[in-house]
Amino acid sequence: MIETTLLALGLVLIVEGLVYALAPSLVEQLLEALRALPVAMRRNLGLAALAIGVILVWAAKSL
Repeated sequence: MIETTLLALGLVLIVEGLVYALAPSLVEQLLEALRALPVAMRRNLGLAALAIGVILVWAAKSL
């Protein structure tokens, strides 16, 4: 269990690091676009991302 958690955390950090290393100006534009959205819509986007993440993890574990 701890190995899987560390693996998942490491993969998240790799993806986040790549985004900031390869396209920092794009990250700034994305943050500005998110800031323009209403809080409720940002919350819904977060919940959708959470649901997709759970489905992906479930699918990966099922294979």
